[in-house]
Amino acid sequence: MQRVRMSLPYYRENGWEPVILAVGERWQDGVREAGLSHTVPADVRIEWCSALSLKWSRRLRLGSLGPRSFFSLRRRGAQLLRAEKFDLVFFSTTQFTCFSLGPLWQRRFGVPYVLDVQDPWRTDYYERPGSRKPPGGWKYKIARLEARLLEGWCFRHAAAVMSVSPTYLDDLRARYPALARTPTAVIRFGASTDDIVSAGRESPAATYRAFRREAGELHLLYTGAAGPVKPHSLNVLFDAVRLYRAKDPAGARRLRFHFVGTSYAAPGRALPSVLPVAEAAGVADQVSETPHRIGFLEAIRLQQQADVLLMMGSSDLAYSPSKIYLYYLTRQPILGVVFDDSVMKQILEELSCSYLVHFQEHGPKEEAHAALHQFFALILRGQVAATQPERDDAFFRSKYLATELTRQQCELFARALARPS
Repeated sequence: MQRVRMSLPYYRENGWEPVILAVGERWQDGVREAGLSHTVPADVRIEWCSALSLKWSRRLRLGSLGPRSFFSLRRRGAQLLRAEKFDLVFFSTTQFTCFSLGPLWQRRFGVPYVLDVQDPWRTDYYERPGSRKPPGGWKYKIARLEARLLEGWCFRHAAAVMSVSPTYLDDLRARYPALARTPTAVIRFGASTDDIVSAGRESPAATYRAFRREAGELHLLYTGAAGPVKPHSLNVLFDAVRLYRAKDPAGARRLRFHFVGTSYAAPGRALPSVLPVAEAAGVADQVSETPHRIGFLEAIRLQQQADVLLMMGSSDLAYSPSKIYLYYLTRQPILGVVFDDSVMKQILEELSCSYLVHFQEHGPKEEAHAALHQFFALILRGQVAATQPERDDAFFRSKYLATELTRQQCELFARALARPS
């Protein structure tokens, strides 16, 4: 929901009146953060619907919100489309089951729809040689079957498609050649300065504490899901730490690595996924992990406390994490450990905002380790600023702030309406 949430203050100035259809709080079990709701303009109309209760869905082992809410969303959406005149339906979610509401509503009410591809719905990532085991067991197999059955139907009838990654659009066009005639746009997530302001309004006592500072320690922080970055970039980082300990034991032990919110599970149900990688590398004593989710604004406050922010790359070269832009706005030093030829490397180079270490998945890692050792030596000498290139803030404002990205969305909406039925 982050794209739409950041755009809500700016849709009207671009000629669009937003009406939100969302699942009510009582049917969700995600992290609650009251402060984040205050970033939504008070006069935006929100229509709530229900979902299958958590009590029954857990018995059925069906926790995903998309399938649980599908029929309620379909019913409430149909009521709205029948009663009022809407120009467009915009789906911006990773609950891909909901995409299939687009062609259903279009057929019934004649309203065009636009799909936002934040992650790939159908992917062969876990079938590639050397990839980790897919999560979810039988649930993954069902989700994969759903993608094969429904993805083409949803995208072939879309009036327009936007994506955070050009690779996602290329993959879709390769599978569905008719998309060549569909308006598309690569629109990154970007970030909102309002979120930085909102995070600052919260009491310091409300801030999640991931680490306590001891004299001489340097704290490097990663926030967000760790699934996409396991285990390749973590292995490169932790192996470099282990090797650096042999070169400078006293200095190396001043480094502390924190990974917060590494799974999508709620407190009490999340299992560590980074610590086992650190243990295998022999550096777990310098690594801490908080696997459960924390709030979005809490994450911003935590980022502002760290000495360095970690940007870890994925072997999915199309992966384009939204945290890049938020990291930029916090103005903290950034260490990027990324794959060659990846979208993430391209974005970090374009933004000129990080000390960049890059490597090949199956190639030697000595150069990456040497670059990391140089970085460690500089920050341990207090020369953190020397690791960072000069940022181009004017470029960032023109490309990646919510105001500009909302304008790009609305431009695509207009193209979708201009397309012949």
